Amino acid sequence: MNDLKSLYDVQQLLKQFGIIVYMGSRLYDIEMMSSEVRDLYKARLIDEKTFQQALLILKREHQLEESRQHLGGIDE
Repeated sequence: MNDLKSLYDVQQLLKQFGIIVYMGSRLYDIEMMSSEVRDLYKARLIDEKTFQQALLILKREHQLEESRQHLGGIDE
C-alpha cells in the first residue's frame, strides 16, 4: 500500500474495498471512516503501517474539524 498523506488518500483506500462513506457531516464521516479502517485491519485486509497512517490522518482531521466547528459556532 502506498503511503497515506491525506484524508483523500484514506478515502481512496476505503474505495478500493468498495467502501464509500457519506453521512452528511464531515465529523461523522471521519468517525465512520475510522471504524471502517479498524474493521479492515481486524480482517487483515490492510497492514499495520497502513492502519496506523490512516488512523493518524483521521485523528488529525477530526481535531481540525472540531476546531472549525467550535470557532464557527456550528453545533453538530
